[in-house]
Amino acid sequence: MSATPGKVLISGSSGLVGSALLPRLAAIGWQVTRLIRSSPSAPGQVSWDPRRTISPDSVSGFDAVIHLAGETIAERWTERNRQAIRDSRVLGTRNIAEALAQAAKRPALLVAASAIGYYGDRGDEVLNEESSGGAGFLAEVCREWEAATQVAAQAGIRTVLARFGIVLSRSGGALGKMLTPFRLGLGGRVGSGAQWWSWVALDDVVGAIEHVMKTEALAGPVNVVSPSPVTNREFTRTLASALSRPAFFPMPELAARLALGQMADELLLASQRVEPARLRSSGYRFRRPELGNALAAILAK
Repeated sequence: MSATPGKVLISGSSGLVGSALLPRLAAIGWQVTRLIRSSPSAPGQVSWDPRRTISPDSVSGFDAVIHLAGETIAERWTERNRQAIRDSRVLGTRNIAEALAQAAKRPALLVAASAIGYYGDRGDEVLNEESSGGAGFLAEVCREWEAATQVAAQAGIRTVLARFGIVLSRSGGALGKMLTPFRLGLGGRVGSGAQWWSWVALDDVVGAIEHVMKTEALAGPVNVVSPSPVTNREFTRTLASALSRPAFFPMPELAARLALGQMADELLLASQRVEPARLRSSGYRFRRPELGNALAAILAK
């Protein structure tokens, strides 16, 4: 697609990534329309229900679509919310992709959220976009989530699967939850601390999406992670240092599992050493490539 801004449709615009991306796109000239779950109350809004089919007419005429919506995974997984996590991603994505494929004027680009949970728990293995998928609930959801976009790709829409790592922002996500205990001096590694955490500053998530929108050669999976993954032990030490606090209170694996169940194994204890191969090879320059500098910038805001 042309680098010239046009009309863009965004789902999940009130989430952590969407709330940062929307003003940036507006600032550089994109005409932004939001997919919302309530009835439209202002111009620039289109109503949708992720569980229901979408009228192709309602999504026709956009130059790009950025699909970020999905239920939170950051809570203990009951059978009910596991279903909500899966359905909000798989059904929502399939409904959007099918509507776009049938639209009278299809977009040139669909950027669909995914996650590095696709790779599962892989120890010290270095993972890139060519690596196979892993095992576990999140890996299964990610495979189905990504597969749900294929109808759009088959219709000739350039489709990018943005596999997000741990997005760092003081206003939410994993870091937002960690700040209070660490500021109180109650933070520490989780389990052995040897598991790899592939993180990315929110500024680079926005920058990477903007780069994807301008880079026509990019399609398929794109790892949106910093080029400098760290172990959980290093992450917690660096965060404690940035806050001038100790990190003396580790959370044993058993305690994590008792508190959070399967979510602990797949989010906190899983090891994913992921590299952003396609972003780097296509010329993206990271704004916050190193954890220490990224945390300093985030905490200074």
